[in-house]
Amino acid sequence: MNPAFRVALALALAIGSGSAIAQQDSYAANRQKALALEQQGKLSEAASEWHALAKEYPKQPEPYAQLGLIEARQEHYKEAVPLYRKALEMNPNVPGLRMNLGLALFKDGQLNEAIPEFENLLKNAAPDSPNAQRLNILIGMAHYGLGQYQDAVPYLKTAAGQDKANLPLRLALAHSCLWSKQLQCVMDVYHEILSLNAESAEADMIAGEALDEMKDNEGSTKMFRAAVAANPKEPNAHFGLGYLLWTQKKYPEAVAQFQAELANDPGHAQSMLYEGDSDLQLNKPDEAKPLLENAVKLDPSQWLAHLDLGIIDSDAGRNEEALRELELAAKQQPNDVNVHWRLARLYRTMGRKDEAKAEFDKASKLNKAADEDLYQKIAHGRQNGAPTPEAGQPAPATTPNQ
Repeated sequence: MNPAFRVALALALAIGSGSAIAQQDSYAANRQKALALEQQGKLSEAASEWHALAKEYPKQPEPYAQLGLIEARQEHYKEAVPLYRKALEMNPNVPGLRMNLGLALFKDGQLNEAIPEFENLLKNAAPDSPNAQRLNILIGMAHYGLGQYQDAVPYLKTAAGQDKANLPLRLALAHSCLWSKQLQCVMDVYHEILSLNAESAEADMIAGEALDEMKDNEGSTKMFRAAVAANPKEPNAHFGLGYLLWTQKKYPEAVAQFQAELANDPGHAQSMLYEGDSDLQLNKPDEAKPLLENAVKLDPSQWLAHLDLGIIDSDAGRNEEALRELELAAKQQPNDVNVHWRLARLYRTMGRKDEAKAEFDKASKLNKAADEDLYQKIAHGRQNGAPTPEAGQPAPATTPNQ
Protein backbone atom coordinates (compact mmCIF):
# COMPACT_ATOMS: atom_id res chain seq x y z
CA MET A 1 0.00 0.00 0.00
CA ASN A 2 1.25 3.47 -0.87
CA PRO A 3 2.69 5.04 2.31
CA ALA A 4 0.98 8.31 1.57
CA PHE A 5 -2.39 6.55 1.13
CA ARG A 6 -1.87 4.66 4.41
CA VAL A 7 -1.36 7.93 6.26
CA ALA A 8 -4.43 9.47 4.62
CA LEU A 9 -6.59 6.46 5.52
CA ALA A 10 -5.47 6.50 9.14
CA LEU A 11 -6.16 10.21 9.33
CA ALA A 12 -9.66 9.78 7.86
CA LEU A 13 -10.48 6.97 10.30
CA ALA A 14 -9.27 9.04 13.20
CA ILE A 15 -11.38 11.99 12.13
CA GLY A 16 -14.47 9.71 11.68
CA SER A 17 -13.92 8.10 15.06
CA GLY A 18 -13.50 11.45 16.71
CA SER A 19 -16.71 12.68 15.08
CA ALA A 20 -18.69 9.64 16.35
CA ILE A 21 -17.33 10.08 19.87
CA ALA A 22 -18.25 13.75 19.77
CA GLN A 23 -21.81 12.84 18.66
CA GLN A 24 -22.12 10.31 21.47
CA ASP A 25 -20.91 12.84 24.02
CA SER A 26 -23.37 15.43 22.68
CA TYR A 27 -26.31 12.98 22.82
CA ALA A 28 -25.36 11.85 26.34
CA ALA A 29 -25.09 15.42 27.60
CA ASN A 30 -28.45 16.50 26.16
CA ARG A 31 -30.03 13.26 27.34
CA GLN A 32 -28.90 13.90 30.91
CA LYS A 33 -30.25 17.43 30.70
CA ALA A 34 -33.66 16.15 29.53
CA LEU A 35 -33.79 13.48 32.26
CA ALA A 36 -32.86 16.04 34.91
CA LEU A 37 -35.69 18.31 33.77
CA GLU A 38 -38.11 15.37 34.03
CA GLN A 39 -36.99 14.64 37.57
CA GLN A 40 -37.57 18.29 38.48
CA GLY A 41 -41.09 18.06 37.13
CA LYS A 42 -40.36 20.48 34.30
CA LEU A 43 -42.11 18.29 31.75
CA SER A 44 -42.63 20.93 29.07
CA GLU A 45 -38.94 21.86 29.05
CA ALA A 46 -37.94 18.19 29.12
CA ALA A 47 -40.21 17.51 26.15
CA SER A 48 -38.51 20.30 24.19
CA GLU A 49 -35.12 18.68 24.82
CA TRP A 50 -36.35 15.27 23.72
CA HIS A 51 -37.93 16.77 20.58
CA ALA A 52 -34.59 18.35 19.73
CA LEU A 53 -32.81 15.03 20.27
CA ALA A 54 -35.38 13.20 18.12
CA LYS A 55 -34.78 15.67 15.31
CA GLU A 56 -30.98 15.48 15.57
CA TYR A 57 -30.86 11.69 16.08
CA PRO A 58 -33.88 10.39 14.13
CA LYS A 59 -32.86 6.72 14.49
CA GLN A 60 -32.73 6.80 18.29
CA PRO A 61 -35.86 5.25 19.92
CA GLU A 62 -35.24 6.76 23.36
CA PRO A 63 -36.47 10.32 22.64
CA TYR A 64 -39.80 8.99 21.37
CA ALA A 65 -40.12 6.60 24.32
CA GLN A 66 -39.45 9.44 26.76
CA LEU A 67 -41.85 11.77 25.00
CA GLY A 68 -44.49 9.06 25.32
CA LEU A 69 -43.70 8.74 29.02
CA ILE A 70 -44.06 12.51 29.52
CA GLU A 71 -47.47 12.45 27.84
CA ALA A 72 -48.56 9.46 29.95
CA ARG A 73 -47.49 11.20 33.17
CA GLN A 74 -49.87 13.99 32.25
CA GLU A 75 -52.60 11.39 31.54
CA HIS A 76 -52.44 12.20 27.82
CA TYR A 77 -52.60 8.51 26.98
CA LYS A 78 -53.94 8.90 23.45
CA GLU A 79 -50.97 11.15 22.60
CA ALA A 80 -48.53 8.74 24.27
CA VAL A 81 -49.54 5.72 22.17
CA PRO A 82 -48.11 6.77 18.74
CA LEU A 83 -44.86 7.88 20.40
CA TYR A 84 -44.43 4.50 22.07
CA ARG A 85 -45.29 2.73 18.81
CA LYS A 86 -42.68 4.74 16.90
CA ALA A 87 -40.03 3.85 19.47
CA LEU A 88 -41.01 0.16 19.25
CA GLU A 89 -40.69 0.22 15.46
CA MET A 90 -37.08 1.37 15.87
CA ASN A 91 -36.26 -1.15 18.60
CA PRO A 92 -38.84 -3.65 19.87
CA ASN A 93 -36.53 -4.81 22.66
CA VAL A 94 -36.28 -1.61 24.72
CA PRO A 95 -36.99 -2.74 28.33
CA GLY A 96 -40.36 -1.61 29.65
CA LEU A 97 -41.45 0.00 26.40
CA ARG A 98 -44.09 -2.54 25.40
CA MET A 99 -45.53 -2.49 28.93
CA ASN A 100 -45.77 1.30 28.77
CA LEU A 101 -47.58 1.05 25.44
CA GLY A 102 -50.00 -1.52 26.85
CA LEU A 103 -50.71 0.60 29.91
CA ALA A 104 -51.32 3.71 27.80
CA LEU A 105 -53.78 1.78 25.63
CA PHE A 106 -55.46 0.30 28.73
CA LYS A 107 -55.81 3.65 30.48
CA ASP A 108 -57.11 5.29 27.31
CA GLY A 109 -59.83 2.64 27.09
CA GLN A 110 -58.37 0.98 23.99
CA LEU A 111 -58.73 -2.41 25.66
CA ASN A 112 -58.84 -4.50 22.48
CA GLU A 113 -55.50 -2.97 21.47
CA ALA A 114 -53.98 -3.40 24.93
CA ILE A 115 -54.70 -7.13 25.28
CA PRO A 116 -52.27 -8.40 22.58
CA GLU A 117 -49.49 -6.19 23.98
CA PHE A 118 -49.96 -7.69 27.44
CA GLU A 119 -50.30 -11.24 26.05
CA ASN A 120 -47.01 -10.79 24.17
CA LEU A 121 -45.31 -9.87 27.45
CA LEU A 122 -47.00 -12.67 29.40
CA LYS A 123 -45.55 -15.31 27.04
CA ASN A 124 -42.05 -14.31 28.11
CA ALA A 125 -42.74 -13.78 31.82
CA ALA A 126 -41.87 -16.38 34.48
CA PRO A 127 -45.23 -17.94 35.54
CA ASP A 128 -44.91 -17.14 39.25
CA SER A 129 -43.24 -13.75 38.87
CA PRO A 130 -44.78 -10.44 40.02
CA ASN A 131 -44.72 -9.34 36.37
CA ALA A 132 -46.86 -12.34 35.32
CA GLN A 133 -49.26 -11.61 38.18
CA ARG A 134 -49.64 -8.00 37.05
CA LEU A 135 -50.16 -9.05 33.43
CA ASN A 136 -52.81 -11.63 34.34
CA ILE A 137 -54.73 -8.95 36.23
CA LEU A 138 -54.40 -6.46 33.38
CA ILE A 139 -55.52 -8.94 30.70
CA GLY A 140 -58.37 -10.20 32.89
CA MET A 141 -59.59 -6.70 33.67
CA ALA A 142 -59.29 -5.67 30.00
CA HIS A 143 -61.60 -8.54 29.02
CA TYR A 144 -63.84 -7.61 31.97
CA GLY A 145 -64.03 -4.02 30.76
CA LEU A 146 -65.01 -5.23 27.29
CA GLY A 147 -67.78 -7.40 28.72
CA GLN A 148 -65.87 -10.54 27.65
CA TYR A 149 -66.45 -12.21 31.00
CA GLN A 150 -65.76 -15.77 29.92
CA ASP A 151 -62.36 -14.71 28.58
CA ALA A 152 -61.64 -12.77 31.77
CA VAL A 153 -62.19 -15.74 34.10
CA PRO A 154 -58.99 -17.80 33.49
CA TYR A 155 -56.71 -14.77 33.89
CA LEU A 156 -58.46 -13.50 37.02
CA LYS A 157 -58.58 -17.02 38.44
CA THR A 158 -54.82 -17.43 37.91
CA ALA A 159 -54.16 -14.04 39.51
CA ALA A 160 -56.44 -14.83 42.47
CA GLY A 161 -54.59 -18.11 42.99
CA GLN A 162 -51.34 -16.17 43.34
CA ASP A 163 -52.80 -13.64 45.80
CA LYS A 164 -54.78 -15.39 48.50
CA ALA A 165 -55.78 -12.19 50.33
CA ASN A 166 -56.95 -9.99 47.43
CA LEU A 167 -60.66 -9.35 48.02
CA PRO A 168 -61.32 -6.89 45.12
CA LEU A 169 -59.73 -9.35 42.69
CA ARG A 170 -62.05 -12.11 43.88
CA LEU A 171 -65.08 -9.86 43.58
CA ALA A 172 -64.16 -9.12 39.94
CA LEU A 173 -63.67 -12.86 39.36
CA ALA A 174 -67.02 -13.66 40.99
CA HIS A 175 -68.79 -11.12 38.76
CA SER A 176 -67.06 -12.54 35.67
CA CYS A 177 -68.13 -16.06 36.61
CA LEU A 178 -71.70 -14.87 37.22
CA TRP A 179 -72.06 -12.93 34.00
CA SER A 180 -70.58 -15.78 31.95
CA LYS A 181 -73.03 -18.23 33.61
CA GLN A 182 -70.27 -20.21 35.37
CA LEU A 183 -72.42 -20.52 38.46
CA GLN A 184 -70.41 -23.13 40.37
CA CYS A 185 -67.38 -20.89 39.92
CA VAL A 186 -69.38 -18.08 41.57
CA MET A 187 -70.13 -20.19 44.62
CA ASP A 188 -66.51 -21.38 44.90
CA VAL A 189 -65.21 -17.81 44.83
CA TYR A 190 -67.97 -16.73 47.23
CA HIS A 191 -66.65 -19.12 49.86
CA GLU A 192 -63.13 -17.78 49.32
CA ILE A 193 -64.43 -14.25 49.83
CA LEU A 194 -66.19 -15.24 53.05
CA SER A 195 -62.89 -16.53 54.44
CA LEU A 196 -61.45 -13.04 53.87
CA ASN A 197 -64.50 -11.02 54.90
CA ALA A 198 -67.43 -12.83 56.49
CA GLU A 199 -69.52 -9.64 56.29
CA SER A 200 -69.10 -8.90 52.57
CA ALA A 201 -72.48 -7.60 51.40
CA GLU A 202 -71.30 -7.50 47.79
CA ALA A 203 -70.28 -11.17 47.93
CA ASP A 204 -73.68 -12.11 49.36
CA MET A 205 -75.35 -10.25 46.46
CA ILE A 206 -73.22 -12.03 43.85
CA ALA A 207 -74.02 -15.40 45.40
CA GLY A 208 -77.69 -14.43 45.53
CA GLU A 209 -77.67 -13.61 41.82
CA ALA A 210 -76.01 -16.96 41.07
CA LEU A 211 -78.60 -18.86 43.10
CA ASP A 212 -81.35 -16.91 41.33
CA GLU A 213 -79.89 -18.06 38.00
CA MET A 214 -80.03 -21.60 39.40
CA LYS A 215 -83.78 -21.04 40.11
CA ASP A 216 -83.14 -21.33 43.86
CA ASN A 217 -85.56 -18.62 45.05
CA GLU A 218 -85.18 -19.47 48.71
CA GLY A 219 -81.38 -19.50 48.55
CA SER A 220 -81.11 -16.29 46.55
CA THR A 221 -83.53 -14.44 48.84
CA LYS A 222 -81.55 -15.62 51.87
CA MET A 223 -78.33 -14.29 50.34
CA PHE A 224 -79.83 -10.86 49.63
CA ARG A 225 -81.26 -10.71 53.14
CA ALA A 226 -77.73 -11.41 54.41
CA ALA A 227 -76.38 -8.63 52.18
CA VAL A 228 -78.88 -6.12 53.59
CA ALA A 229 -78.05 -7.21 57.14
CA ALA A 230 -74.30 -6.97 56.52
CA ASN A 231 -74.49 -3.47 55.04
CA PRO A 232 -77.84 -1.66 54.76
CA LYS A 233 -76.11 1.06 52.71
CA GLU A 234 -74.68 -1.31 50.08
CA PRO A 235 -75.80 0.00 46.66
CA ASN A 236 -78.55 -2.14 45.09
CA ALA A 237 -78.77 -4.55 48.05
CA HIS A 238 -82.29 -3.47 49.02
CA PHE A 239 -83.31 -3.28 45.37
CA GLY A 240 -82.02 -6.82 44.69
CA LEU A 241 -83.95 -8.22 47.65
CA GLY A 242 -87.01 -6.20 46.69
CA TYR A 243 -86.87 -7.47 43.11
CA LEU A 244 -86.70 -11.10 44.28
CA LEU A 245 -89.70 -10.52 46.56
CA TRP A 246 -91.50 -8.83 43.65
CA THR A 247 -90.94 -11.89 41.42
CA GLN A 248 -92.44 -13.99 44.23
CA LYS A 249 -95.45 -11.61 44.35
CA LYS A 250 -94.65 -10.61 47.94
CA TYR A 251 -95.53 -7.04 47.14
CA PRO A 252 -95.80 -5.44 50.62
CA GLU A 253 -92.34 -6.73 51.58
CA ALA A 254 -90.98 -5.71 48.18
CA VAL A 255 -92.29 -2.15 48.62
CA ALA A 256 -90.43 -1.83 51.93
CA GLN A 257 -87.16 -2.81 50.25
CA PHE A 258 -87.63 -0.46 47.29
CA GLN A 259 -88.34 2.35 49.74
CA ALA A 260 -85.14 1.50 51.65
CA GLU A 261 -83.14 1.63 48.39
CA LEU A 262 -84.66 5.02 47.57
CA ALA A 263 -83.73 6.27 51.03
CA ASN A 264 -80.12 5.42 50.16
CA ASP A 265 -80.36 6.64 46.56
CA PRO A 266 -83.33 8.94 45.80
CA GLY A 267 -82.58 8.75 42.08
CA HIS A 268 -82.80 4.94 41.80
CA ALA A 269 -85.16 4.71 38.81
CA GLN A 270 -85.70 0.94 38.94
CA SER A 271 -86.74 1.08 42.59
CA MET A 272 -89.31 3.73 41.66
CA LEU A 273 -90.55 1.54 38.80
CA TYR A 274 -90.94 -1.66 40.83
CA GLU A 275 -92.36 0.10 43.89
CA GLY A 276 -94.91 1.71 41.57
CA ASP A 277 -95.73 -1.63 39.93
CA SER A 278 -96.06 -3.26 43.37
CA ASP A 279 -98.47 -0.53 44.45
CA LEU A 280 -100.49 -1.14 41.28
CA GLN A 281 -100.61 -4.88 42.02
CA LEU A 282 -101.87 -3.96 45.51
CA ASN A 283 -104.63 -1.87 43.86
CA LYS A 284 -103.13 1.47 44.92
CA PRO A 285 -103.02 3.35 41.60
CA ASP A 286 -102.88 6.79 43.23
CA GLU A 287 -99.69 5.83 45.05
CA ALA A 288 -98.26 4.07 42.00
CA LYS A 289 -98.76 6.87 39.46
CA PRO A 290 -96.25 9.49 40.76
CA LEU A 291 -93.59 6.82 41.26
CA LEU A 292 -94.02 5.54 37.71
CA GLU A 293 -94.01 9.07 36.28
CA ASN A 294 -90.76 9.88 38.09
CA ALA A 295 -89.23 6.60 36.91
CA VAL A 296 -90.05 7.47 33.30
CA LYS A 297 -88.55 10.95 33.69
CA LEU A 298 -85.29 9.39 34.86
CA ASP A 299 -85.31 6.60 32.27
CA PRO A 300 -87.87 6.84 29.43
CA SER A 301 -86.90 3.36 28.17
CA GLN A 302 -88.60 1.54 31.06
CA TRP A 303 -91.40 -0.12 29.14
CA LEU A 304 -93.07 -1.58 32.24
CA ALA A 305 -93.59 1.93 33.61
CA HIS A 306 -95.33 2.95 30.38
CA LEU A 307 -97.48 -0.17 30.53
CA ASP A 308 -98.50 0.49 34.13
CA LEU A 309 -99.23 4.15 33.43
CA GLY A 310 -101.32 3.04 30.46
CA ILE A 311 -103.29 0.68 32.71
CA ILE A 312 -103.86 3.41 35.32
CA ASP A 313 -104.99 5.95 32.72
CA SER A 314 -107.17 3.39 30.94
CA ASP A 315 -108.93 2.35 34.16
CA ALA A 316 -109.51 6.04 34.94
CA GLY A 317 -111.05 6.68 31.52
CA ARG A 318 -108.15 8.84 30.27
CA ASN A 319 -108.07 7.04 26.93
CA GLU A 320 -105.78 9.35 24.97
CA GLU A 321 -103.17 9.38 27.75
CA ALA A 322 -103.48 5.61 28.08
CA LEU A 323 -103.03 5.14 24.33
CA ARG A 324 -99.85 7.21 24.30
CA GLU A 325 -98.34 5.18 27.16
CA LEU A 326 -99.36 1.79 25.79
CA GLU A 327 -98.06 2.58 22.31
CA LEU A 328 -94.71 3.55 23.87
CA ALA A 329 -94.68 0.25 25.78
CA ALA A 330 -95.47 -1.70 22.59
CA LYS A 331 -92.69 0.06 20.70
CA GLN A 332 -90.14 -0.70 23.44
CA GLN A 333 -91.33 -4.25 24.19
CA PRO A 334 -93.09 -5.57 21.06
CA ASN A 335 -93.14 -9.20 22.23
CA ASP A 336 -94.98 -8.73 25.52
CA VAL A 337 -98.45 -10.30 25.46
CA ASN A 338 -99.86 -8.03 28.15
CA VAL A 339 -98.97 -4.87 26.22
CA HIS A 340 -100.90 -5.99 23.11
CA TRP A 341 -103.80 -7.32 25.17
CA ARG A 342 -104.13 -3.98 26.99
CA LEU A 343 -103.88 -2.06 23.71
CA ALA A 344 -106.57 -4.27 22.18
CA ARG A 345 -108.96 -3.63 25.09
CA LEU A 346 -108.33 0.11 24.87
CA TYR A 347 -108.90 0.22 21.11
CA ARG A 348 -112.16 -1.70 21.59
CA THR A 349 -113.27 0.77 24.27
CA MET A 350 -112.48 3.63 21.88
CA GLY A 351 -114.53 2.01 19.10
CA ARG A 352 -111.48 1.27 16.91
CA LYS A 353 -112.48 -2.31 16.08
CA ASP A 354 -109.94 -3.07 13.33
CA GLU A 355 -107.00 -1.94 15.47
CA ALA A 356 -108.41 -3.87 18.43
CA LYS A 357 -108.59 -7.04 16.34
CA ALA A 358 -105.00 -6.57 15.12
CA GLU A 359 -103.76 -6.26 18.69
CA PHE A 360 -105.78 -9.26 19.89
CA ASP A 361 -104.27 -11.27 17.00
CA LYS A 362 -100.76 -10.24 18.03
CA ALA A 363 -101.44 -11.28 21.62
CA SER A 364 -102.85 -14.61 20.44
CA LYS A 365 -99.81 -15.35 18.27
CA LEU A 366 -97.48 -14.54 21.15
CA ASN A 367 -99.45 -16.85 23.43
CA LYS A 368 -99.25 -19.68 20.88
CA ALA A 369 -95.50 -19.15 20.54
CA ALA A 370 -95.16 -19.31 24.34
CA ASP A 371 -97.25 -22.51 24.46
CA GLU A 372 -95.10 -24.08 21.72
CA ASP A 373 -91.94 -23.14 23.59
CA LEU A 374 -93.33 -24.75 26.75
CA TYR A 375 -94.27 -27.89 24.79
CA GLN A 376 -90.75 -28.17 23.39
CA LYS A 377 -89.25 -27.81 26.87
CA ILE A 378 -91.54 -30.51 28.25
CA ALA A 379 -90.74 -32.82 25.31
CA HIS A 380 -87.02 -32.21 25.78
CA GLY A 381 -87.41 -32.94 29.49
CA ARG A 382 -89.13 -36.25 28.77
CA GLN A 383 -86.36 -37.25 26.37
CA ASN A 384 -83.78 -36.55 29.07
CA GLY A 385 -85.67 -38.25 31.86
CA ALA A 386 -86.67 -35.01 33.56
CA PRO A 387 -89.91 -34.92 35.58
CA THR A 388 -93.00 -33.51 33.86
CA PRO A 389 -96.16 -31.95 35.37
CA GLU A 390 -98.47 -34.53 36.84
CA ALA A 391 -102.02 -34.93 35.59
CA GLY A 392 -104.41 -32.57 37.28
CA GLN A 393 -101.80 -29.85 37.91
CA PRO A 394 -102.68 -26.42 36.53
CA ALA A 395 -100.91 -25.44 33.34
CA PRO A 396 -98.80 -22.26 33.33
CA ALA A 397 -100.94 -19.19 32.73
CA THR A 398 -100.74 -17.82 29.20
CA THR A 399 -103.31 -15.02 29.52
CA PRO A 400 -102.58 -11.66 31.12
CA ASN A 401 -103.64 -11.36 34.75
CA GLN A 402 -103.59 -7.58 35.09
